[in-house]
Amino acid sequence: MKICGVTTEVAMNAAVSAGADAIGFVFHPGSPRNMSPRRAAALARELPAGVLCVAVTLKPKQELVDRILEALTPDVWQSDAADFASMRIPASIERWPVLRQWTAGSQRPGRVLFESPSSGSGRRADWSAASVMARTTELILGGGLDANNVGDAIAAVRPFGVDVSTGVERAPGIKDAQRIREFVVAARMGRQAASA
Repeated sequence: MKICGVTTEVAMNAAVSAGADAIGFVFHPGSPRNMSPRRAAALARELPAGVLCVAVTLKPKQELVDRILEALTPDVWQSDAADFASMRIPASIERWPVLRQWTAGSQRPGRVLFESPSSGSGRRADWSAASVMARTTELILGGGLDANNVGDAIAAVRPFGVDVSTGVERAPGIKDAQRIREFVVAARMGRQAASA
């Protein structure tokens, strides 16, 4: 379970205490969740062992990648699948390529994040396409999830994990601790129901 677009210590602590497995820090100037690498590094230092620090980018220039790496050593780097061809990041950082649609050639081994066409928009991803990919890939489902629909999403897709950002916000870029808790509880219940 990943809570993405965290920008404050309060939101990060709420996510960690609720049981999130990963925290995403967004580095994209067009996003209301955009952070400076230094601020993200300060928050990441407070993450307990076992909670992944995820650097989230979208078509980043190498100059931004380098600035992030100067301040922060994330466990995971998340960016559109095509971005990794031109990015230079250490091999020790796990990569989560973001896919936005399924085509016959898009099946890939390892872990991927399946998203809606526009990240951070609250738009729902294509669950039927995601369910096809989830059969052979460790698929993390994002895109338009919230406490009200994450159980249905888990039942329909059977993903490896889920990712939420706008679905736990009270305003763009402002996380709500109660919504984070509700999402995590609903996702855990959805996972239990799917496993039953």
